[in-house]
Amino acid sequence: MSLSFDRSAVLIAENANFVAGGVNSNFRTGMAGGPLVFQRGEGPYLIDADGNRLIDYYCGMGAMILGHSPKGVQQAVKDQVDKGILYAGQSEIEFEAARILCERIPSAKRLRFGSSGSEAAQAAFRLARAATGKRIILKFEGHYHGWFDNILWSTAPGENAAGPEDAPVLVAGSKGQDVVDAAGLDALGWNNLARLEARLAKGDVAGVIMEPAMCNQGAIAPAQGFLEGALAACRKHGAILIFDEVITGFRLGREGAQKRFNVTPDLSIFAKAVANGFPVAAVVGRADLLDMFATDGVLHGGTFNAQPVTMAAMVATQKALTPEGYKTASKRGVRLRDGIAGILTDAGIKAQVTGFELMFHVGLGLDAPARNYRDLLKADKPLYVKFTHALLKRGVRALERGAWFVSFGHDDAVIDATLEAVRGAVKEVA
Repeated sequence: MSLSFDRSAVLIAENANFVAGGVNSNFRTGMAGGPLVFQRGEGPYLIDADGNRLIDYYCGMGAMILGHSPKGVQQAVKDQVDKGILYAGQSEIEFEAARILCERIPSAKRLRFGSSGSEAAQAAFRLARAATGKRIILKFEGHYHGWFDNILWSTAPGENAAGPEDAPVLVAGSKGQDVVDAAGLDALGWNNLARLEARLAKGDVAGVIMEPAMCNQGAIAPAQGFLEGALAACRKHGAILIFDEVITGFRLGREGAQKRFNVTPDLSIFAKAVANGFPVAAVVGRADLLDMFATDGVLHGGTFNAQPVTMAAMVATQKALTPEGYKTASKRGVRLRDGIAGILTDAGIKAQVTGFELMFHVGLGLDAPARNYRDLLKADKPLYVKFTHALLKRGVRALERGAWFVSFGHDDAVIDATLEAVRGAVKEVA
């Protein structure tokens, strides 16, 4: 079986006359075979403009934790639309959503809602600077915290541009970025506590932001004691620790990666899976920090913050994220992850398949599990692109950066079909 995607290609080309490049996010381009156009989503499947029924492991770049078009979320949204769409005021549904997060997430004593992870990160930076009176935000290579000028640095730098590993050079993620914004930013390699402690000792860092498990690039767990040490070092040197749980939130557990690793940061940001594809984000954290928005002149705004329809979707999503659902989906995710690893090993293809139950990473050409972004640079990316293209032709859609997202909708039959496609794709590229 080899699927055709000709209709998608025609639609992209025609509509590039209206939409720049035929897409509304640069992260939707660059895939082998070209960007696709979709008509609908059903459970673990996407149906594209050519009528192909694709098993989907993009899952909306991680957002679709329940799968596509879950009935409970659909009904909650329809019911809210009948009541109202936007009030420019408060609603009871947003208070219900807030209570759920504050009861569920360890760091969430207060929160504010927004529309995207990029926005929530900016709110966290503003709070950290206001609370400490310091300027520098410290981030880590390979971690992504939004597309704004002041943070889109060293997310995927080439090794030659990034400088030495013990003293990384900030590398812009886009042409047109204002270098002045980088004056308030510094970057380190992740999972090295000694270097983090040394940098914090300079005393100028307002906040340290990190993915508690590195999932934008790879699927790398924190080194033993790293998160605990980072929190202690931030306390010692007067910095705010921020966990970016946009990806890890509700994928590494219903209470977030912070519960899984038993480390509670000062602030956290959530988005993506929080509302199963609806544009909801939140910055959550210590009451004294979040209350600065209410009492200390720190501005946070947004026309669409806590928009009632998205809040209804979030409440319905959170109610559907049951412990039993996680248990079943996790078993299937592990079976898929380990099955892919076994097929690659049997074919004699060197690889590391690492990560978690509902999100893992396939790194071809790696001799050992990656510890940080620099280790991931050793992967054979061209071979992996060929592998994902071979999968796509067999009806399986997987991200070319190596990430696989599993939803509650991926049942055992879908996992079996995926592994069969993997066997065929491996034979093609081996």
